Amino acid sequence: MKNSKYYPWLVVALLWIVALLNYMDRQMLATMRPSMEADIPELVSGENFGRLMAIFLWIYALMSPISGIIADKLNRKWLIIGSLFVWSAVTYAMGYATTFSQIYWLRAVMGVSEALYIPAGLSLIADYHQQKTRSLAIGIHMTGLYVGSALGGFGATIAARFSWHTTFHHFGIVGIVYSIVLVFFLYEKKVSTKVFDPEFNKTHEKDSLFKGLALLFTNISFWVILFYFAIISLPGWATKNWLPTLFSDNLNISMDQAGPIATITISVSSLIGVIFGGILSDKWVQKNIKGRVYTSAIGLSLTIPALMLIGFGHSLFHVVGAVLCFGIGYGMFDANNMPIICQFVSSKHRATAYGVLNMTGVGCGALVTSLLGKSADSGTLGFGFALMAGVVLLALLVQISFLRPKVNDFADA
Repeated sequence: MKNSKYYPWLVVALLWIVALLNYMDRQMLATMRPSMEADIPELVSGENFGRLMAIFLWIYALMSPISGIIADKLNRKWLIIGSLFVWSAVTYAMGYATTFSQIYWLRAVMGVSEALYIPAGLSLIADYHQQKTRSLAIGIHMTGLYVGSALGGFGATIAARFSWHTTFHHFGIVGIVYSIVLVFFLYEKKVSTKVFDPEFNKTHEKDSLFKGLALLFTNISFWVILFYFAIISLPGWATKNWLPTLFSDNLNISMDQAGPIATITISVSSLIGVIFGGILSDKWVQKNIKGRVYTSAIGLSLTIPALMLIGFGHSLFHVVGAVLCFGIGYGMFDANNMPIICQFVSSKHRATAYGVLNMTGVGCGALVTSLLGKSADSGTLGFGFALMAGVVLLALLVQISFLRPKVNDFADA
């Protein structure tokens, strides 16, 4: 099966479900807060809730480069399966939590386990898909993240009908079962880690761990990617963690209504964005080597007016319209991050590169999540969203001015 010409797309399908579970399990806590407040009163405080969301992000950020390094050195199949199993078990265990401290530390463990997936999953897809299908394949995979976020939004609805304990239990069991399924259907894509050294007439292992990191951090283009990826992570994570609250406040609706509306709107629009952005990028790059960069830049430009309207809009039409625009733009950007990395970083360092990006981006996300928690308590959450439009504009200018790829698929000389 792994030698079939269709297997690269089966890999995308298999990992699409993993991506869905990855975001669903982390996202549903953001909408289940009202259901949990009766049993865990510390969650009434917006600042405490911000801390709970931020601990996941800080741990996730710190683990991301380590996860990328591990993915570049070890078998990615087993890394993905182990990661899924652990975070699903943690999700199941959260249903038994009775104190804020227990939820807090379980979120920290989830941060460790979920961080192992994205660098391994994206680099595996990038290895299976070459230049003509890479952005589309990664874009399709990213739709799993958005669908997972949307389903996570129904956590509040399910918890309102049954209980938040039952919701965590059921979602956790699904992930545990699927990790067993992957054992039989997911295969590693083997890439040679040896090169021939003519001086000694023998082969040797490719770059050491520290040489690989040194190559990344002496690559100016990688620093440019790192910068704009970190900037767009501010509104990216803000919408994941605080958009349901903003919808509830600005539209004066309950959280069990605001959660699904917010997460479905952002997820559906992002899904449209990654598919469109993937197709456009794969076609554009065949005619212009900067096609992937330009597609990503168009996406960034769409998020700027959207953030302004998200922050200051107070009607359902304005807010939902703004979120749709943001989601399409963010999806176009998201579909092209790994393909752009492939234009500047060789296959043996791409998981590490994406891990470093994740560390920086998620660290920025943790910071903005905490800051917006204080804004929510003071009633200025909308202003915080609008303020991020300015920094995204700066990231857009840096991206289009300084990122100049020369090849579609970078390989070491």
